[in-house]
Amino acid sequence: MKNNLRQVFRSPKFVFGFSIIVFLLIFVLVYPLFNPGDPLAMIGRNSFIKPGLYVSTYDSLNTMDTYTFILPDAAGNRIANRLSPDDRVRMREYLLLFGLPEDVIDADDVEGILRLWWDNYDESLRLGARAADRQFYARLDGRIRGLLTSYDMQISNWDPYLNEYTEGGNVRATDYVNVGDVANTIFLPLGTDNFGSDMLKKLAAAITVSLQIGLIAGTIATSIGLVLGLLSGYIGGIVDDLIMFIVNLFTVVPGFVLLILISYSISQAQRGATTVAVVIGLTSWVWTTRSVRSQVLSLRNRDHVNLSKLSGHSLPRILVKDILPYIASYVVMALILQISTAILAEAQLSMLGLGPKTTEVPTLGLMMNWAMIYTAHLNGSWWAYYPVILVIALISFSLNLMNTGLDQVFNPQLRD
Repeated sequence: MKNNLRQVFRSPKFVFGFSIIVFLLIFVLVYPLFNPGDPLAMIGRNSFIKPGLYVSTYDSLNTMDTYTFILPDAAGNRIANRLSPDDRVRMREYLLLFGLPEDVIDADDVEGILRLWWDNYDESLRLGARAADRQFYARLDGRIRGLLTSYDMQISNWDPYLNEYTEGGNVRATDYVNVGDVANTIFLPLGTDNFGSDMLKKLAAAITVSLQIGLIAGTIATSIGLVLGLLSGYIGGIVDDLIMFIVNLFTVVPGFVLLILISYSISQAQRGATTVAVVIGLTSWVWTTRSVRSQVLSLRNRDHVNLSKLSGHSLPRILVKDILPYIASYVVMALILQISTAILAEAQLSMLGLGPKTTEVPTLGLMMNWAMIYTAHLNGSWWAYYPVILVIALISFSLNLMNTGLDQVFNPQLRD
């Protein structure tokens, strides 16, 4: 046993795949300690808030210590942040109407297009096909001039006793506060999803649930396939014919189609994560049965098995003591593949709306389904689906890499 484990952990492919799984397990165990709470909780009222560090505007204005910084790029950064891409496109349209060559106007170069606008805009020229366009250009010019001029901002506080606003303070363009001094801050490495939930917290919970689904479904499918394969391959005769008849029936109907039909027949209120895992496991045992049967057929006439028969040992003892140890490594590889297949099957079901109920726990498939339904891929909210796709790919890749490493260790034909 120790020698086998030593050989397994000397396989680069197995170690690399195993390291990815360990990293994901550490992440899902440790991250909730730093960010506890319900992963489905809605912390934002906006959909698809982009990743970043957020500070409370209210608390930052009321921070005790204010510092003055005179940064040369501050004004340009402020203008670039407040001048939208659509505004720069309209500025480019005006400059083209003015007669500037197309190759000197770059809407992505904020400083350059501002300089061109400042040098060439003339409200009296009345450029533009429609009056609405000319009015828009005039309003845009006024807004740009306001951005270029940094006036102090006055803060007014509502006094309920006087029933009027009173002067509360003055904020200059050069005023800065330390983020550590602001009372309420929140860091969202992956932003929020369509429900306003923390994407990274939900992703950690989804990885946990998807791995649980894979483990439950993989264990069920491997157990059924192992038992039926042992009985079919060793006993033979009518038992083998009956088991193979059932296997062939399940083979005729594609497994995923059968999985869809069973999931559809269960109401969404009853489709918990465990229920979905059991359904996946009950429809995924066919190829394991065939594979185990073929392995047992090559072992049932070995000398040690015949000796055990002559000794009068019972059928369960022969299967467990004399045959199972010789196919144990193959069973482990089958379990790893079943876990990977189950995780992908859950993702496929959830994308079709047949996954676990959405009000209970998140899964990787459900997160993909939510991103698709709320068109995250169309509005540029990459953080709502790219991390999920990456995690699904990593899990599948690592499990298959582990399986390949085990196959190279235990399969004599693949050994170097």
